Amino acid sequence: MTSTPPLPLPRIAVRPEPARPPARVAEILAAARDILEREGADALTMRRIGEVLGIRAPSLYKHLASKDALAAGLAEVALAEVGEHLHRAVDEADAGAVVAALIGAYRGYALAHPNLYRMFTAGRLPRATLSSGLEQWAGEPFYRATGDPYRAQALWAAAHGAVLLELEERYLPGSDLDRTYAALAEAFTA
Repeated sequence: MTSTPPLPLPRIAVRPEPARPPARVAEILAAARDILEREGADALTMRRIGEVLGIRAPSLYKHLASKDALAAGLAEVALAEVGEHLHRAVDEADAGAVVAALIGAYRGYALAHPNLYRMFTAGRLPRATLSSGLEQWAGEPFYRATGDPYRAQALWAAAHGAVLLELEERYLPGSDLDRTYAALAEAFTA
């Protein structure tokens, strides 16, 4: 008979250190994120970024090759942030409440940054442009909370689906979403 390791599991992956973009690229990414967060994805155009920065849109292409490169830069920032947020939640959680703490942190990040969350979780992730190991490290808290890679993926899928439904206001009016998320955590608690 094998015993189950105590949860949460310790950190395995080392936090990758993404390359620091040049100052102008960092400025463009910050302006893009601000537009995305305040005005939504439809407002995120090179022309709008140029307006905010006081430069013409074509000048942005000297620093970022395309709008896809901009989206990849924002995904890199978001994955680093959410990974840090989730690792901290797992590190600080009581052993019996690690899944609930993880789901709460995941939900909290998505609700605080809904447009950024949607951008980096919808469609294909630009894996080829991400810092090596960043995606794995950002998702590792799900493994640390469950102890199994398939349960970790299932937990992430369930949390992601629940968050998307909340962001899109698809739950029935009057639903007690705190109870819904508590039930989700309970379903995945060993």
